[in-house]
Amino acid sequence: MLLAIDTSVGSSVAIVDGERVLAERSVDDSRRHAELVGDLMRQCLVEAGVSSRGLDAVAVGMGPGPFTGLRVGIAAANSFAFGLGLPVLRVVSHDAVALEHLRAQPGPLLVTTDARRRERYWSTYAGVDAAGLPVRLSGPAVAPGTGLDEAVTDYESYVRLDAERVPAGWLGKLAAGIRLHDREFAAPEPLYLRSADAAVPGSRKRVTERRLPEQRLAT
Repeated sequence: MLLAIDTSVGSSVAIVDGERVLAERSVDDSRRHAELVGDLMRQCLVEAGVSSRGLDAVAVGMGPGPFTGLRVGIAAANSFAFGLGLPVLRVVSHDAVALEHLRAQPGPLLVTTDARRRERYWSTYAGVDAAGLPVRLSGPAVAPGTGLDEAVTDYESYVRLDAERVPAGWLGKLAAGIRLHDREFAAPEPLYLRSADAAVPGSRKRVTERRLPEQRLAT
């Protein structure tokens, strides 16, 4: 029984039991992750009829995603799991989008999500393996939205999917599948792929004393 969280695009939370999604709540707002994710978690637990003690892991999308939004979901997952002594199952967010599409339509796939600054995050997939898990060929990476055809090798050979959200239900299914088949989870470092939009202020400039004309005459 997993609690799944992703805030790489909008905010999405789900309770997943193997291949069954017991509850899922998503909001496409890409700015209010911190205000939304806690309420979405509570709503899913209530709808699924599951207490926090009934969970055995927390799955979280590690991106790619913008710095501010992505870290909200990761922090929520880490805090919730720490409080209950649960493991955190980290997965690449694009892989969850790919899993949903490839289960219905196998074949080469290009997944992209909004990276802001007129850029897109992207990953390519060959299909699914024998366990039904997505096979990623390249990415995640970031490129200008108008330059994906140059950034992606053999661009024309892929079906392109511009995802507006990462569904937590499929992210939970992916995490359950990775754990079941003893595959490798994502690294603990978030996939920001670039620096944050906000810059750290530099050191203050030293201000030299400036004398008024009458002060100079007096000296």
